[in-house]
Amino acid sequence: MTFRSHMHLALEEARAAAARGEVPVGAVISDGDRVIAQAGNRTRELNDPTAHAEMLAIREACEMLQKERLTGLDLYVTLEPCPMCAAAISAARIARLYYGAADPKSGGVGQGPRIFSHPQCHHVPEIYDGIDAAASEKLLKTFFAAKR
Repeated sequence: MTFRSHMHLALEEARAAAARGEVPVGAVISDGDRVIAQAGNRTRELNDPTAHAEMLAIREACEMLQKERLTGLDLYVTLEPCPMCAAAISAARIARLYYGAADPKSGGVGQGPRIFSHPQCHHVPEIYDGIDAAASEKLLKTFFAAKR
């Protein structure tokens, strides 16, 4: 099977989030070539601190598939997941996590609490970082520079 990245779709979701005034983070859940769910941050729009791109994509995929577990599926996200999203990724049993930019301030995978390294973590996905990191970082830097 040939690897096909869906990070370009996650970046589109991040751009759409930025256009809505949200922190530009996008996520896509796929089963190989088939995209099952995609979302961008909507915390401000929905007045919901849990409405991160990953959480919304996981909810959509679970609804679409009528399953609580997303075994065997891939998650692409433009920014390293925070601890909350990392715990949800584990609970959903996502098989592979691909993320773009590292998040030294709020990350929960390669930074900070490193959720997947804890013995209490029930499932650890395969993790691939740095996928289109430059594009993700540029989006974030441009967004926050405009806010200052």
